[in-house]
Formats: sequence, structure tokens, C-alpha cells
Amino acid sequence: MPKVVIAMSGGVDSSVAAALLKQQGYEVIGMMLRLWSEPGKEDSNRCCTPDSMAMARRVAAKLEIPFYAVDAKEIFRNTVVESFLQGYAQAETPNPCLVCNRHIRWEFLFNHAKAMGADFMATGHYVRLHHEGTCVQLLKGVDPTKDQSYVLHVLTQEKLKQALFPVGHYPKSEIRAMAERMGLAAAKRPDSQDLCFLAGDDYRNFLQRHAPHLNRPGDIMTRDGRVLGQHTGLANYTIGQRKGLNLASSVPLYVLEKRAAENILVVGPAQELGTQELLAHNVNWTSGTVPTAPFYAMIKSRYTARETPGWVTPLDGGNRVHVRFDLPQRDITPGQAAVFYQDDLVLGGGIITQAR
Repeated sequence: MPKVVIAMSGGVDSSVAAALLKQQGYEVIGMMLRLWSEPGKEDSNRCCTPDSMAMARRVAAKLEIPFYAVDAKEIFRNTVVESFLQGYAQAETPNPCLVCNRHIRWEFLFNHAKAMGADFMATGHYVRLHHEGTCVQLLKGVDPTKDQSYVLHVLTQEKLKQALFPVGHYPKSEIRAMAERMGLAAAKRPDSQDLCFLAGDDYRNFLQRHAPHLNRPGDIMTRDGRVLGQHTGLANYTIGQRKGLNLASSVPLYVLEKRAAENILVVGPAQELGTQELLAHNVNWTSGTVPTAPFYAMIKSRYTARETPGWVTPLDGGNRVHVRFDLPQRDITPGQAAVFYQDDLVLGGGIITQAR
């Protein structure tokens, strides 16, 4: 009987994933990570609150599977939180979920699973896998409103060959219905949308506590060099932002660019907002094969963005790419990922370093 470790969160998705795996004949082991929280807020990390831990234990007991909690506080703080702070220090808008999936779930936890003799590791992500010869393809989940392929583009062939994603073949409504039919306590548990370690707080408050040096005032300028006012620190702004600029202007102004080296926030009217090209690095090609020529694809430049068509050109042996969209895009933001698709198939993706 093949053995699988399921990453449990106390939520409905991972709970049903565990149940489906048991129904499919796997030897299932539940495992939950204890992640870092700010001192004094240990009960607030949305991924591992005492309530979430208790819920996961209840589900494991209902399914009659073993359950373990693994301490990941130190590695989470040193990788996910530290990269979050460093990203803002470089005037980027980082996506910590990408770092977490690459280094915490699919490295730290994956290694724990292998040490326990597991043949596979599973999560409750809404994606699918398709075996094409010796290659494992990563596909979008069937529910377009819940698809999470964007954050899993970081998975290599090694990881994909030992991964299972049971809920990706179902719409979310059916997953909740399954949980009800199975009598799982997590059936009505609401989804968590916020960054777990922020515990519902605004990221700016978190930065103020952990990186106060980022709140360094500087000039707000137009692209032609006119100084319009002062910003409160580049980390407090995002590309495309309109509200909160506190500028007197006859037309609405938007954040166009953040120049970290000069500590300048560049703003302008809506017609100046948008770029047609980007550069991305640290690219992962999910098939394991690096394209040798430019290719046309649909590209997603942030988790909530719509896919838009454009040309992807591999650079530096595929570690970097240049992307040119057919039409200008409003909110391309360094620090987010650009992920490439052909229909439902994930081709790969990398972290945006420059938009132009």
C-alpha cells in the first residue's frame, strides 16, 4: 500500500483531500506545520492557530489516520518572512506564498515526508497532474475561481512525480458537499485569504514593527522630473495605487514606478500607467525542459490577474525570461511572479525583476 503524507491545515480542502486519499487506498498520514508568528501573537498565525490544529486533529481522528505537528517556526522566519522584508527593502511587492510553497511545503515538509518513508506528499491545492510519458504535467484546477497553479509553478519534476492533489478535479462547491456527506468537522470552515503571518493585520504595520528603516521619506515625482510631494516610504505603495497619495492634482494620479536607489516614487495619470514588457528571473520550467526559442503563451503576472497573451523569450539558459505582451498591462509589479500557460497546462514561471 503506497504511503502519502497530507499537509493538513484544519481547512475543508486538506481535510477532504485526506479523506479522498484514504478512499483511494493510500496509507495516509496527516501532518501540520507550526509556523512562525510575531512574539505575543503565537495564536494568530492563520495557518496554525490552536483552533486550526484542533480541527485538523479532529478530522484525522474521524478518518482514523495518524497526525503529527512539525515545528517549522525557525525556517519559516528565516526564509518566508525574511524574503518578505527583503523584497520590500528592494522596492518590490513580494509574494510570500511562492517562497512558502518552494521552501517550506515542498522542501522542508517534503523532506519530512520522505524521512517517514512516504511515497508521495499531498496538499489541498486546486491543481491537477497529468502523466505524459515520463513527464508529469501541472494543470489548472477544474474550478477557475479556485485554481492555485500560479503559486505551484515553482514545483520541479522531482516534486511533481511525488505529488498528489486530490481536490483539483472538483469544484469548491462539491468539496464542501463532500465534507458534509463525510461528516468532517471542517465542512463549514471559512477559507482564509490573508497572509498567514500577518494575522489579519495590514502589511504596513508589520513592516513598521520589523523593518522601520523602510519608512524613509522621499520625493514623489512625475516622469518628467516635477516634484509633487513627499512619500512616507516606498514600501507603503504598490504599482497602480491611486488612493493614499495625498497629492493635489486636477487629474487622478497613480503609482507608476518605485526607484529604490533614489528613494523616489514616480506617479502619473492613467494614460501613463501600464507596461508592455517585463524581465523575470529564477524561472522554473515545470516540464524540466528549457525552451530553446521564443514561444507564444498566456501569461499571468499576479495571482488575481487575468491571463493575457504575449511572447516569452528564454535568456541565460532559461534562468531568466523576457516577456512582451500583445497589449500594455496596468499592474506589472516586481516581486510578483509571471507564470506561463498553454490552455490549462503550466509551462513555468519566474519572479518579475523589471517592468518596462
